Order: sequence, then C-alpha cells, then structure tokens
Amino acid sequence: MKSPLLALPGAVPAEGPDEGVAAHYGDLFREQRALAAGRGFVDLSHRGVITVTGPDRLSWLHLLLTQHVSELPPQRATEALVLSPNGHVEHALYLVDDGETTWIHVEPGGVPALLKYLESMKFWNRVEVADATEQYAVVFLPAGSTAPVGRAAAVRELPWGRDLFLPRAELAAAAEEFGPAAGVWAYEALRVEGHRPRLGFETDHRTIPHEVDWLGSAVHLQKGCYRGQETVARVHNLGRPPRRLVFLHLDGTEEKLPAHGTEVRVEGQERPVGFVTSSARHHELGPIALALVKRNTPVDAVLLADGVPGTQDVIV
Repeated sequence: MKSPLLALPGAVPAEGPDEGVAAHYGDLFREQRALAAGRGFVDLSHRGVITVTGPDRLSWLHLLLTQHVSELPPQRATEALVLSPNGHVEHALYLVDDGETTWIHVEPGGVPALLKYLESMKFWNRVEVADATEQYAVVFLPAGSTAPVGRAAAVRELPWGRDLFLPRAELAAAAEEFGPAAGVWAYEALRVEGHRPRLGFETDHRTIPHEVDWLGSAVHLQKGCYRGQETVARVHNLGRPPRRLVFLHLDGTEEKLPAHGTEVRVEGQERPVGFVTSSARHHELGPIALALVKRNTPVDAVLLADGVPGTQDVIV
C-alpha cells in the first residue's frame, strides 16, 4: 500500500520489504539525529494491522502466543511470537490492548498468513479477528517526542518511542503535527543499534527465539502450553541455541555495506560461520550490522562480511 507521505519533499521510496514508504527524505544522518533527540516521526504505514475483539480475545491469544497476555493490562505494550510445532519462528506480533480491542501490527505482507492461522484456531472462542490495514496505519514517534497523539486509535508505549495506530484517512494531516519526517533507513539504523530483531531479517526458516534474543521481550518462560513450547523449554534448559545474534562494528574505511544474507567468515578462515541479517549507516557509530553466527564462533574473533572486517558485541 503506497503511502501518501511519499509526496513529501525529498522523499525517496524504499525498496524490498519496506516498499510503499520512504527510505529517506534527503538527509539520512539528519533524520537519525532528529529521532535520537526525540523529534520527528517515521511512516510505517506499509506494516499490516490486525484487530482482535470479543470477551475471550486475551485468553484466546494467550493459548496461541509465546507471551503471557491473558491478564495484559490495558495500554501496556508487548510483543509475541507464533511458532511452528518444532519451535521455529513463523510470526512476530507487536500488540497492545485498549480494554476492548487488541491492536497488532506485523511485517509488511504478513497479515494474510497470520490471519489464516488465527481464524483456524477460533473454535468456540468468542473472538473476532479482522484485517484493519486499509483502515489504520502505523506511525512511530521517538522517545521524548511531544507530538500530540489524540488522533490515534491506540498507542504502544515503548522505551524507545511510541507506535501509533492512526486512522489511515488522517495520515497526511497528522504528519503535519509530528515534526520532520524520517525515513525507514534512519529507523532501521536505530533498530540495529538497539539490537532489536526483525522477522525476515534476523530470522530464516529455522530460527528459534533464543538465537536472536527474543526470550527477553517476546517469550514468557513460565506460561502454559503453546505450539513450539517444548523446543523453547528444551533449548532454554540446555543453554545451547545453535546460533547467536551478534552486533558488528564494521570497518568505516570501506564504502560498501554488506547486504542481507552476505556470508560471514572468521578472519583467516574460508568456511562461513553465519550471515549478515541487517546493516546500516549510523550517525555516530558509522557502519554497523547484525549477524547470525554459529554458537561456537569465538566472541573475540574479527569477522569478515563481504570482505569488510568487524568486531563483535555479544548479544546472545
């Protein structure tokens, strides 16, 4: 769904998974600095929106998700996963409940498969699940922003900012109240800096939550049964996920950024130990990246991504 904010001055359209919104508005580092200082906003209206209503919505979601949501207080933001029977990550959900409706946003294009799964699991529960993407758009305001949020139908309060579920018809008008626009490249650079995994970037078909540090934010280790829980419990008790996410400080003398999927090697070795999941140019740290590597990769090893050396910060 193409955003009307692509008509703003300087907007350069994003490509790939973020197609439909702006990659930047002419000055990537200025946009990053504004967000870091609590100014401006990011148009995330390409993300999918799902609403769940009905008196059983939270107890029902509790049975399906990795997160404890049966007693989720109104206005408290959380995130959760849907796993395969073998414990691999299939969906990542970012949600908040307002007391009557559970609001969820997901990756672009992620609604149809998730909606199909949720509908198949309704059974006798008093719930209604709807694709609200055409009616509502997601907008991000950074921490410290004083922009008004009264137009939003729901708000997810986070340590690093706020996700607004905004009526799509009001997107262009509301943007005038939020300050300078920042593109998804700036948003992604701050996400990579914050070590926050993203479905389809830090994950592949065999990713389990432990590998990308989702245990702390999206998995509740003491809740009841859900699909894939056996794998979560077993790997948690053994403490041996097959791979681990690392943060890379890349050599700033190289002009290129390693693309998603680029093989990662230990310096001096030929066999790859993992792959780059996300990379970005940061306004203070320079070129940075996240990578998923084998668990036994030495933590002090210099890693090469497309020939670009980088030192590791251990995340998992």
